Amino acid sequence: MIRLDLKREPFWLDLGYGVRLHVRPATSALVMAARVSALKETQGDADAGTRSAALLKRLAELAVLAWEGVGDSEDNLAEVTPEAVSALMDLWPIADAFERLYLGPSLLLEQEKNA
Repeated sequence: MIRLDLKREPFWLDLGYGVRLHVRPATSALVMAARVSALKETQGDADAGTRSAALLKRLAELAVLAWEGVGDSEDNLAEVTPEAVSALMDLWPIADAFERLYLGPSLLLEQEKNA
């Protein structure tokens, strides 16, 4: 059975390490836009890891509205920019938590559909 209980409004996501992201819901449109952008960026790249990392970064860039616990080199709250979001996703523990907590519920829905 598919449960229609995915979030429909922006929400806070706690990634650990004192980092919280205020994100848009992981809608089909948002995920598809991230996928198209990542495919354009990695066109011709056969490395699955590079393609996966690009998708996660593009998804985060589209989803993140605000954050807490992310500082610049002088310990000031960093501004949310595509470059800063991409740099945050370069940190493996953060990227892993984002994938698991943000994208994971959508992937579970995909698995339920195929069961």
